[in-house]
Formats: sequence, C-alpha cells, structure tokens
Amino acid sequence: MPISETFHGLALEEDAEPIRVEVIDQNPPNSENEKSAAQLPARFVPARENQTQQPQPQQQQQGQNTSQALKTYSHDITINEFEEDDDLRKKGRIGDRMVEMGLISKDQLNVALQEKKITGKMLGEVMVDLGFIDEETLSAFIAQSSGVELFDPQNTIFDGEVLGLITKEEAAKHKVLPVSMSEHHIKVAMADPYDIVAMDMLRRFIPKGLTVKPMVCTPKILSEAIDAAYGYASSVNAILQELEEGKEQKDVASLDESEAFSHPIVRLVNALVFEAVKIGASDLHFEPEENFIRLRYRKDGVLFTAQILHKQHWSGISQRIKIMSGMNIADKLGAQDGRFGMHVGGREADFRVSSLPTVHGENIVLRVLDQSESIMPMEKLGFSNHNRNLIRWAQSKPEGIIIVTGPTGSGKTTSLYSMLNEINDVEVNIQTLEDPVEYSLPMIRQTHVREGVLEFADGIKALLRQDPDIIFIGEIRDGETAGMALKAAMTGHQVYTTLHTNDSFGAIPRLFDLGLKPGMVAGAIVAVFAQRLTRRLCPVCKEAYQPDAQECHILGADPANMPTIYRARQGGCDSCSGSGYKGRTAVVEILTFDEEMDELLARGANKAELKAMAVKKGFKSMKDDGILKILEGVTSLEALAKVVDVRR
Repeated sequence: MPISETFHGLALEEDAEPIRVEVIDQNPPNSENEKSAAQLPARFVPARENQTQQPQPQQQQQGQNTSQALKTYSHDITINEFEEDDDLRKKGRIGDRMVEMGLISKDQLNVALQEKKITGKMLGEVMVDLGFIDEETLSAFIAQSSGVELFDPQNTIFDGEVLGLITKEEAAKHKVLPVSMSEHHIKVAMADPYDIVAMDMLRRFIPKGLTVKPMVCTPKILSEAIDAAYGYASSVNAILQELEEGKEQKDVASLDESEAFSHPIVRLVNALVFEAVKIGASDLHFEPEENFIRLRYRKDGVLFTAQILHKQHWSGISQRIKIMSGMNIADKLGAQDGRFGMHVGGREADFRVSSLPTVHGENIVLRVLDQSESIMPMEKLGFSNHNRNLIRWAQSKPEGIIIVTGPTGSGKTTSLYSMLNEINDVEVNIQTLEDPVEYSLPMIRQTHVREGVLEFADGIKALLRQDPDIIFIGEIRDGETAGMALKAAMTGHQVYTTLHTNDSFGAIPRLFDLGLKPGMVAGAIVAVFAQRLTRRLCPVCKEAYQPDAQECHILGADPANMPTIYRARQGGCDSCSGSGYKGRTAVVEILTFDEEMDELLARGANKAELKAMAVKKGFKSMKDDGILKILEGVTSLEALAKVVDVRR
C-alpha cells in the first residue's frame, strides 16, 4: 500500500498550501524519528531547546556532499489533491520539522520567520542567509522531507539534448533544470517538486508519454547549475574549439566547486565520459604519445580511436580525472587506482580508474560500470538451453564449489551475478567477497575486499560466522583462499568463485598448483565453466553467404549440404554505427562432476583423462557453443575466431 504523507511548502514557503503526495516506499523506516534523524549529516548536533543563537555570516559548504551521507528516497510522485485540513497543515510545517530534527532551535525559527516577513524570501533561503544552516544541509533536508531524489550537480553530467527541451529563460523563471531522459520518464531538478505552474510548463515542452521525475535542491544551487548547464559549451568539439582559442585558464587542481562548472577542462572530461557511456563503451583509454593524446573507447570488446587531443591539455585532463577518482595528483611516477561515480544521462555509472606511467606520460584507463543496467537472465547473456540446464543442475546441489574461468573482461562476474540473481530469495542468506564490488544486488550482503585490511582468506573466515547459505568469492588467488573456499564447500555451503584459466579443464591443475590435494578436491567441485564474449552480428544489416571448404571444415559441416551462415556487412549501417556488430554474447563450456569424474579426480587423473571422460558424457566445448551461434546467425566465424581457437 502506498504510504500517504503530507508535506507543506517544499520550497520552504511557510504559508503555502500543503499538497498531499503519495510516496511509494518498499522499505519505509520504522518510525518518523528514524526516517528523519538517520539521514542528516552527522556533523550537525541538535540545538538546545532554550538556546538563543544570533544570526551569523553565511556558512561555507563543508565536507563531502551530503548526497553521499544521506540515504535519499527516489520515487515517482503523483499529486492527487490540495488539502485544506488545518491539522495536516500543522503537522507538515517545515520550520517545526527542522526544530524537531535538531537542525535549528525554536528561537532561531522565530528570528527566521520575522526576517522572512521583512524580506519576502522563502524560509529556507532566510535560514541560509542568517547562517543557521548551510546550503548542503538545506538540500538534504528538502530531499529527505519530500521523499524525492537529491540533485547533486557536482556529480552530474548534463545531456545537451535534454537541456534543449526548454530554454534557459524558462528554466530560470520556473527554477527547473532537465537532467536526463529515459524511455519512460524525464528527471528534472526543481527547487519545489510540487510547483504546479512549473509542472504545467514542463508538460508543454517534454515529449508526450513521459513522466516527470523530480529531483530536489535549493534555489541557489539550482540557479548556479542552470547558469553552468546553459551558459557553456558541452559538446566535445565545441569545448576543444574553446580551448584552441588559447584563453588563459585557472589550474584545475585549484578550482573550487563553483568554478568547476565553467572550466573547459572539467567540461571536456565530462563530455568525453558522457559520450562513452552514451555509446555503451566499457572502457576509456587516455594514451599519451610524444606530441598528442589518443583517446580510445572499447565497445563490444574492440578498441577504436574516438579523439586526438593536443598534448598541452593532458596535464589538466589527467589532474581532473585524478581529483575525481581520489588519486594523488602529485604522484606521476607510480601506478595508482581510484574510483568515482557520476549521474550520466539518466544512468548511475561507476568508474574504476587506473593510471600507469609510460615514456610519454601517464596512461589512464577508465572502466565503466553502468549501475543502471539490470542483471540479465542467463538466456539473454547467450546461454543455450543445454548450458542453462547444466547450471540449474549444479545450483540444485546443497553444497559444493561452482567455478567460472576465463580471462579478464570475459564476463565472468556478469554471469555469476546472473546466477546469484536467479537463486536470490528471502529464504537464503547470500554473502559475497569482491575486489571491488561492481554492482549492487538487492538482499545480498556484499563486502569489498581491501588489501591490508580485509583479504579474501580472512574474509571467508568472517563470512562463515555470518550464517551464510551461499558464498561468492570474487577470485581464488592463492592457496590459503583456495583452502578456505574448499572448507566452506565441505561444511554445507554453496560456493561460487572465479579462476584465471584458459578453459574449464585448466581449473583442476590450477587448484593442484595452489596446493590442494586431489583427494580434497574430489567431491567438492560441482561444476567448472569457462566462457568468452564474442560480438553479435547486427540484426539489421548482417548478410548471408556460403562458406568455403576450409570454413566448412572448421564448422564440421558437409560442403555439399551446408546451411546458410552470416557475416558482418562491410561498413555496417546506422543501427550498428557502421561496425556490422551490435552487442556481445557469451560462448560457454560447462564441465560437471559426478561420481565417475570424482573418482578420476581422487586418483589424480590428468587433464586429458578428465576431458576424455567428459566428452564421453556429452561435454560441449566453447567452440561447439560458438558454432551453434554461428549456425543460428547470432555471430560470425570471424568474430568467434578472435576469442576461441576454432582450429583445434
């Protein structure tokens, strides 16, 4: 059932009519006090009831963005009706709520109300002017009280196409700022998310069928964001042209938050990141050469050059990326790792950042982790019915280890998340150890492993005291971790983990190399599956052809009776951006262990003996799975050959 709450004056107008808003919260706090107090910045101590504080100069914003400290509630809202009831009006008074939450004292509220009558400003603005609270806290309070998402312009990259829906004049007049647009809704930052006039204006300009999803912030922050979003070029080419004009710019490292909006280097980095996320790139490579910087994006597993940048801009660009990801900007000789998150075109994206010194300067790579992407079911990842049945068989076992193998970037974590998502239920306790946690999964307890703080082996010991049913270990890297994983599997737990081997059979000798004995491994392993990602043919422009004799041999087909197969069209089409391919699919092999296979393991059988027995039992290799996808028109022989040895 929706939780109906009444709030009064979301723009902090004390005399405004209250509006009844239905806020649908799947996990509501246990009480009003819990909802209020738990979400405010810890640095604010409740004011004493009888303490009088004189107005002070306007405070500077402090610490980290409150949006990171708060758990904000993001909801689609529906304005049902105006409410005239005096009791509801009294219940929803913003000033009283701020006193109840300890943000201000009653004396401060009285002073602010008197000042409001004199100036005609909104109550929240008055309290900021008087120094009773700062902008950051006011924004957080409005978001928490109204039950809508907090708008943080410092961690938002604007979409020029969405900004173009309304003019800057309309945005400034109604205190609204279009942020992003998806298939079903448009996110709009607003000073007052229940401003009927502003909502009516938005409905005139936004595409029909879209729901307005408000985000909230203070008028001052919103005004600065509107000036920044509309006042400066946001496209890559326009910003590069601006940089070419040679106007002297302030050093990136010395910028404050308000200056960062306008600085061309900051806008350039934002634009490059936005472009990468928009096209679905998985990585951004900033590669310094002797006289220029090459920027390459990786899309569908293939790198391509996106921009060539002047070397003179590299110092500012690299500094900006380091600042965003929490790296040391002064260290240019050591390897560093960092991470940051951004709201990019309606999607929440995390970026893992790595810098490495080279002969021409620091090479920086950003890995894109799109948090807005839902975990896809196995069939959409490319798992055949045969392989899905094998996985379900393995998951039906009450205990044992399921291992996924493959090189970095082969989709191991994505597949494991999909497997865990299928068995995720309120009746089981799933806990993970990851380095790092790539995607947040509901109801699953995810722990980030940190070198020198919490290692995999110690983490497993701790997890076993957390009453888990299922454990996911991000990677087995050493003998101690392997031994602890085996112990967990032998004490009644399902264990999921990864290894770096070329195929499923390589996992067994790898475990032996880590110090595990054949007798220990036998009976503990349920299944090992290896996978690669191959490019999908564009369904719009793929072209049919008849394979030659050599290709028929690879496919195991009779040239006289060969079905039609497909390849990428040279030059592609608009749908695939000229590449001939669109997306990727998994090619998989799954090695399962029954009593006969366990007996071979216990005797210390080698890889060849294990493979012979598996083939006898119907084992299908990655090559077999790839050929099936070629015959189905999903991928091409050329694409498959780049990730799997098709000549074996």
